[in-house]
Amino acid sequence: MPPSTLTTPWATLQNGSDIRGVALAGVAGEAVNLTPAVVTTLGKAFATWLSAALDRPLDELTIAIGRDSRLSGPDLMGAAIAGMASLGCRVLDVAMASTPAMFMATVLPEFACHGAIMMTASHLPFNRNGLKFFTRQGGLGKGDISRILELAEQGKFPTATAPGLVESRDLIGVYAAGLVQQMRQSVNHPEHYDQPLQGLNIVVDAGNGAGGFFASQVLEPLGADTTGSQFLDPDGTFPNHVPNPENEAAMTSICQAVVAQGADFGIIFDTDVDRGAAVDHQGRELNRNRLIALIAAIVLQEHPGTTIVTDSITSDGLTQFIETELGGIHHRFKRGYKNVINEAVRLNEAGQPSWLAIETSGHGAMKANYFLDDGAYLVSQLLVELAKTRLAGKQLTDLIAPLQAPEESEEFRLKIQTPDFKTCGSGVIEQLQAFIATQPDWAVVPNNYEGVRVACQSPAEKGWFLLRLSLHDPVLPLNIESNVPGGVAKIAQRLQAFFRPLAQLDISALER
Repeated sequence: MPPSTLTTPWATLQNGSDIRGVALAGVAGEAVNLTPAVVTTLGKAFATWLSAALDRPLDELTIAIGRDSRLSGPDLMGAAIAGMASLGCRVLDVAMASTPAMFMATVLPEFACHGAIMMTASHLPFNRNGLKFFTRQGGLGKGDISRILELAEQGKFPTATAPGLVESRDLIGVYAAGLVQQMRQSVNHPEHYDQPLQGLNIVVDAGNGAGGFFASQVLEPLGADTTGSQFLDPDGTFPNHVPNPENEAAMTSICQAVVAQGADFGIIFDTDVDRGAAVDHQGRELNRNRLIALIAAIVLQEHPGTTIVTDSITSDGLTQFIETELGGIHHRFKRGYKNVINEAVRLNEAGQPSWLAIETSGHGAMKANYFLDDGAYLVSQLLVELAKTRLAGKQLTDLIAPLQAPEESEEFRLKIQTPDFKTCGSGVIEQLQAFIATQPDWAVVPNNYEGVRVACQSPAEKGWFLLRLSLHDPVLPLNIESNVPGGVAKIAQRLQAFFRPLAQLDISALER
């Protein structure tokens, strides 16, 4: 398919700071728009953008490319390689990889690439695929993606006098070895330096994505017993569960595996390993607020008094834990992992130290690791602390014993039924603020960067809610938490009085 015959505008392939599309036929109502021909053009467009950004000739660029386990991955990756090589670029084909490893291809001295591409659509269904782009400064931003798509649409690329060299390289092996070395140094085990996880049974669930390497190439060299691990083999049909730590069935699966095995710890990754979550020895999930609390406790031990940046839907109990129990600063910001990471970077530049940026989805980035949202690195820090607490005769979860979990927590997605959904959604949020002013026991929470967050002080409610506009979809997500049984229903019921007259909203999710 030549670029001019793309059936939808090139801009529709943009998904924030990624490119995503339908790569395989077979799902009703989802026409294929990410074909090999389109991806060849995208490969050329990225190389052209990179050449201009670095002021470096195309035939002096080295670009790495890898993929996750999706069925469309090999063909699309071959197409991108062909596009970049046709412009004279040197291309490193690293085959199966993780998204964080692709960034590391730009900074590891063994690779030292000028740019990198990961073929992935994260946890989306099997028929989707996409591209994530990196330079040595990190992942590209929305404006960069828009420019790459403009170049693709224009389709004006030179032809090299000779195609660039394409080499096969083992990136994930080098990346995994780096994690192993870092963990050995961090634990510094007095008896088993090389195998600090000796005696620990750790179960890994890779969801048939790209994360299976973590069991064989990270945990086992460190001495861990990985018996009971599941779904390590790459399979782009994702036959067992959605590879997504936010998915209830996926978390139930890893929790059950830990209990059945009698393991010490469990780990689950999403498809491309930029997100991870964990399970303790009792089969309780360490996810969302609990995961943030645990990694915050670890970070604040080393960097006391610093700022933890999270997204907007974290609980009041987490704020209290970070600020009262740990002595840190909790800075809630907007949803979207890039927003959270960029805010932590901004705070550091402004002189407010922040060593951790993490979203409730499991995207966690640490200053010590290039502020890269890396699920494997995040989990490795939990495992380092697991080994240390075991040496001290304690449990890892002792670190978050004071964390107050909400009694109830729920998200309702209210659909906006009008084409200009952003204007409509912003108007609803403004009207809600006026409504809150009429409610004597509700108060708008200050220093809120997204939507409107409200503290609900009635004894029957004892909680909060946040209404915000989705980043990409015609939806107003409404998050409600309460510290008393039945509190979420009470808050939801009061909100229905406000929402019902708004004909442009479908609030059936709230009424159920």
